[in-house]
Amino acid sequence: MKKLLLSFLMVTFLGACATDPYTGESKVSKTAWGTGIGTAVGAGVGALIGGEKGALIGAGVGAGVGAASGGYMDIQARKLREELQGTGVQVARDGDNIRLIMPNAITFNTNESVIKSSANRVLDSVAKVAEEYNKTSLRVIGYTDSTGNDSINIPLSQKRAAAVAQYLELRGVAATRITAMGMGAQNPIASNATAEGREQNRRVEIYLINNAN
Repeated sequence: MKKLLLSFLMVTFLGACATDPYTGESKVSKTAWGTGIGTAVGAGVGALIGGEKGALIGAGVGAGVGAASGGYMDIQARKLREELQGTGVQVARDGDNIRLIMPNAITFNTNESVIKSSANRVLDSVAKVAEEYNKTSLRVIGYTDSTGNDSINIPLSQKRAAAVAQYLELRGVAATRITAMGMGAQNPIASNATAEGREQNRRVEIYLINNAN
């Protein structure tokens, strides 16, 4: 029985190893982990009920459930990459969640919190995917560079995050799924000592958080 279970896991993980086309990294996807765990649990339960035959049946059922859970965010991230290709928005994974990084050059003019028309396509695409995969919650966070002080930067970043959240709501994403906050100059992703770095730090991030489990 142990050999049978080990065979299930080896086939699952070896078959799911692939090179990420965006990073060039060879890895096992979230789907593979979910499938493997589901296989192990299903086979174990099946074995308790019906021996080797039960393990085979249980492994098949468990693998399907595991793949569905583990692959939910993988599929969503892939769709977002397809929708946002060429827009300048970064789509990254943060654990089991998805992180979208939208440069200010796309979304807002300097010192303004009114969304630019150039951001419509981006936010429409985010809303489209978020509606399709409605087991996620969305956390919208606004950031500025370090120019100025908190009394200016934090309210500005809050207004920008709120504007993005409101746009997504108007495009059909339930308000109960969205939270918005402004962090000012906190959590820089580049050096504020250069113009290029400050430009990167002026951004809005959207986290799509997995609530499917």
